[in-house]
Amino acid sequence: MGLYYIKKRLLSIALHNPNICVNIPSVMKKEIHPTYYPDARVTCACGNSFTTGATVKEIQVELCSACHPFYTGKQKLVDTARRVEKFQAKVKAKDTKTDRKGKKAKRVKRAAKKAVAKKVSAKKVTAKKVKK
Repeated sequence: MGLYYIKKRLLSIALHNPNICVNIPSVMKKEIHPTYYPDARVTCACGNSFTTGATVKEIQVELCSACHPFYTGKQKLVDTARRVEKFQAKVKAKDTKTDRKGKKAKRVKRAAKKAVAKKVSAKKVTAKKVKK
């Protein structure tokens, strides 16, 4: 059996039998754990703040239970890199363009240009034959 399980077994025996006094060393190692703050302050972007236990003195969060869409039932867009705003600007710019044509219109226009180019080149070839 490992040392951990022996300590655990001795601890359970000592807890259940108050007459037994066993010197059990601490299971946690010293000097390797971070400092625990039982009164750490959590502040949300919406302005809500509360205290909790943590290894950091102050915590800044973007969402909390007071403003999270799951708890409030309201849709909220959280965007730290302006992705949503960039997308909305792109959609708005796309809607404002009215001279934009579809693929079919572009194909028809390209085909018409090719047909005109063929006619011009055919006229040049016939003109050269007539001159000879």
